[in-house]
Amino acid sequence: MCGTCGCSDQEGGVTIRRPGDPDHIHHHQHSDGGHDHGSHSHGHGSHSHGHGSHSHNHGSHSHGHDHHHDEGQPAGHTHHDAGREIRVEQDILSRNNLLAERNRGYLEAKNITGLNFVSSPGAGKTTLLELTIRTLKADLDFYVIEGDQQSMNDADRIDATGVPVIQINTGSGCHLDASMVNRGLRQLDPASGSILLIENVGNLVCPALFDLGEHRTIVIISVTEGDDKPVKYPTIFRNADICIVNKIDLLPYVSFDVAKTREYAQRINPHLQFFETSATTGEGMEEWYEWLKAERTNSRS
Repeated sequence: MCGTCGCSDQEGGVTIRRPGDPDHIHHHQHSDGGHDHGSHSHGHGSHSHGHGSHSHNHGSHSHGHDHHHDEGQPAGHTHHDAGREIRVEQDILSRNNLLAERNRGYLEAKNITGLNFVSSPGAGKTTLLELTIRTLKADLDFYVIEGDQQSMNDADRIDATGVPVIQINTGSGCHLDASMVNRGLRQLDPASGSILLIENVGNLVCPALFDLGEHRTIVIISVTEGDDKPVKYPTIFRNADICIVNKIDLLPYVSFDVAKTREYAQRINPHLQFFETSATTGEGMEEWYEWLKAERTNSRS
């Protein structure tokens, strides 16, 4: 769980800013998603549609540890502490998922399509979003939430495309959570009938555990990474709806087997849909655009 990697450290706060905002405003402490943001609580209990990819039922964490403290054992090495860590982990995910359902209800009430993009750093998420927005913004209404530990770099790039964007800096955190997205939605206030693009923090591990209230999860890998990514990071591929293999223009220069990646990923998730793209050259992007337009049409209906 991400407590071991330092992202639950309260020292590094979370900031939510628009491009051009002063550095000192909108400061928030990192939360575990337990806040009750009433403005997005629309009572949409019926909107829990059982999206398997977003259920995050982490049964593997429930090891049934005996919580009795063994006499003579150091406190740091007992089953009691291990059990407490598991309980805290489950509590954090449970609170997060409750708020994620509120986010999902808010988006559905406004007929907004929410997409969560997850990848390792440098896979080309921002470049893909830039090209997608520039190509389709005349036909589709986009709003963007950018997630990074620090800097406004990606939000500034998206801002240059002319669509509304906010930057969530997570400080020491390694992922966005439903609480951060809830606050971000309040500030961004996306229009009804729009598409919300959420670019998560570059990381294939912790973002896989945290439902944000999105309708689809999209994992992006690049051919400059290993083709065994699905084997090494199965959770995100199990939870994703779409896998984009990006930077295919570099295939002649790297050792990457696209067919092998597909095979590995579809062993984990047989329903995973694939796109092969180059966000630099535009190769393969048309198929991705058609999927995005169809997804928006399906959301309207």
